[in-house]
Amino acid sequence: MSEIISATPEELLAGLDDDQRTVAEELRGPICVLAGAGTGKTRAITHRIAYGIATGTYSPDRVLALTFTNRAAGEMRTRLRHLGAGPVQAQTFHAAALRQLGHFWPMFVGGETPKIFESKSRPLAEVATQMGLKLDTATLRDLASEVEWRKTSNLSLSSYEKRAYARAMPGNLAVADVLAVMNGYEDLKDARGQIDMEDVLLLTAGLLESEAAAAMEVRERYRFFVVDEYQDVSPLQHHLLDLWLGDHRDLCVVGDASQTIYSFTGATSDYLLSFGSTFPDAHVVKLETNYRSTAPIVSAANALMRGRPGALTLTAATPEGPAPQVTAYPNDGAEARAVATKIAAEIASGTLPENIAVLYRINVQAVALEQALSDVGVSTTIYGAKRFYDLPEVKQAIMALRGASVSVSGEPLFKSVSDVLRSVGWSQEAPQTTGAARSKWEALNALMVMADEAPEGTSFRAFTDELLARQAARHEPTMHAVTLASVHSAKGLEWDSVHVIGLSEGLFPISYAQNLEAIAEERRLLYVAITRARKQLSLSWAQQGTGRATNRERSRFVAELGMHNQDAGRK
Repeated sequence: MSEIISATPEELLAGLDDDQRTVAEELRGPICVLAGAGTGKTRAITHRIAYGIATGTYSPDRVLALTFTNRAAGEMRTRLRHLGAGPVQAQTFHAAALRQLGHFWPMFVGGETPKIFESKSRPLAEVATQMGLKLDTATLRDLASEVEWRKTSNLSLSSYEKRAYARAMPGNLAVADVLAVMNGYEDLKDARGQIDMEDVLLLTAGLLESEAAAAMEVRERYRFFVVDEYQDVSPLQHHLLDLWLGDHRDLCVVGDASQTIYSFTGATSDYLLSFGSTFPDAHVVKLETNYRSTAPIVSAANALMRGRPGALTLTAATPEGPAPQVTAYPNDGAEARAVATKIAAEIASGTLPENIAVLYRINVQAVALEQALSDVGVSTTIYGAKRFYDLPEVKQAIMALRGASVSVSGEPLFKSVSDVLRSVGWSQEAPQTTGAARSKWEALNALMVMADEAPEGTSFRAFTDELLARQAARHEPTMHAVTLASVHSAKGLEWDSVHVIGLSEGLFPISYAQNLEAIAEERRLLYVAITRARKQLSLSWAQQGTGRATNRERSRFVAELGMHNQDAGRK
């Protein structure tokens, strides 16, 4: 846990490089920060907010920092709190809109805010069944995604119809059927007085457009805006941001066109790349010094994106490091076993498990990896599975810690916490097993590690206060296990050692990426995967799949990376 600091304005700038400092000092007017992977963008913008507050330029309750995941918002709130920035709102677009909708709905519409559907699939299935359509689970899931794409693209049903004929319809349904289901879905929501997650943004935007008093209240409440990951903004989010801004021009956007990997949800980097023309007086700053990865890894990333629209040229702050390699294996099983063996050797050599990750294109690839790593005695955690603070053993432990902190005093923090955690099942030595028992120990041990890393002199009560704040912010601790993650879910994370598997045609790029735009997205996805690695990067592919799969070809992207290739041989 980081200690909360009370810093002077100059002290807040002291640890920034020249470009980061420029970002932090540009407190007024439009500013666009083009920030490459690993260049310290979160550091720059949190110090910018803290500096604005410390100098009196910003009032903390008038700043709204926006990002795209609860994890990123939680991390930003934690950093701002530790910088002494006070009650700054750092939220996702949805969270900010939901808060406003809950505030304005009773005032301008009346009654309680409509409840949100937990899932679109069930109501879509009801509508389809009424129409005589029998849709399987996969088609319903794809249909839900199509509904989301329409709304995040800010398209009415009539506008969507004009574009639908150029799109692949879920389950090869006719466009007319998809439109009928979408219409029926909207009618069903209206009849039940319920909404979906995209409606939260749409209804908030509608209220601000139709009710001048609501728009005035929001624009008075929030004066300074920061938008992280601006390359992921959808047309609907951009429209809502415009409504929040009104005539204000104090907007800081941060993004990297090379990390646009959510186009399938409606995200577009167009707003980032055109920011300078939208605001001709905008200050555009580039962050291109990579502090995360070694020079060989940065070189591979630059090679992959060279000449692509909006690509930045990164310079590594760390010049030395092993050259990344790509290895071919006979089949998927051989690839999983070899990667597991390499990881076990890394851990034996001193690399902590939590500093190692295996990244893949689709989630099903995790199955063989999880088994192979278990076979060599390595614990794993699948990123994006059940959240840490939602685990029953963690909830129980936090309740016990909070209860004990009221009465326990005077003892060292480590002893106080360890005594409580022992009462709920923690032990100093890890159980020599895998499965649920080991997973529970890993979760409880993560709390123990947080206590061990707390600043000297932290009281038991202060520790539990921080723990509750992290729980509320969804700021999750590091687990003592190797991370398995899809590349999409790994965005924004980093590890010392990263293994990217499945670099074959049909997997990476994925088989359904058929046009140039889709292939470009797959390229950016691999760029994100590569730039997650700090010190060591290994890539691999299997020459054959399981069962009767035909021979595979190496991914077209590999040749562009300038890496040494190894062939583990065919079986």
